[in-house]
Amino acid sequence: MTEVAAKGITVLLVDDHPIVRQGYRRVLESQGDLHVVAEADNAADAYGAFKTHDPDVIVLDISMPGASGLEAIRNIRARDPRARILVFTMHNEAVLVKAAFGAGASGFVTKSSEPSAVVAAVRAVARGERAMSDDIAHALAEESLSPAGSVLDRLGEREIEILRQFVSGATTEQIASHLNLSVKTVQNYHYLIKTKTGARTDAQLVRLAASCGLTKL
Repeated sequence: MTEVAAKGITVLLVDDHPIVRQGYRRVLESQGDLHVVAEADNAADAYGAFKTHDPDVIVLDISMPGASGLEAIRNIRARDPRARILVFTMHNEAVLVKAAFGAGASGFVTKSSEPSAVVAAVRAVARGERAMSDDIAHALAEESLSPAGSVLDRLGEREIEILRQFVSGATTEQIASHLNLSVKTVQNYHYLIKTKTGARTDAQLVRLAASCGLTKL
């Protein structure tokens, strides 16, 4: 019997909607071997709760006010490369799934999935396996068969995060604050994103992001 199996699986829930956290706390804890040890509603608090509680699995939404789940994944994995993180979100765009895995996520499940699928994914991630809901596996398969792919595939996860915040209306100064970067660094990323995507103007960049589903975050 493994250590995780012997003591059960401890979970940190991260979502900015209290009702969602409450609902899935009940779902997880009804299993008997899954124990929610902490909750958080933003990326900064998620990082703090991870340091304090050292959970076996972090279940987090990718879309939150300020820095998103992508940044939380990046920060947690920088502290502990062994951290096991399951993204649990309403979004199923392939570019976001790949960005999450690129940042260090271990699994990706959508909120349209059955509760049993979330439970199974938590257990799989706790075992060190990769987990995806059926719709995510389908989205990745479809995207891989596209001859052109997405132009956003040219961007790294940090660039995706900055673009996400930019198209949601955040200023350069706000993005810098959310991500603990200098304004100059954000400006450099902005220029690089436009260069990689071929967008000549900010308006073109917003339209491009919209065509890839990024503005739905």
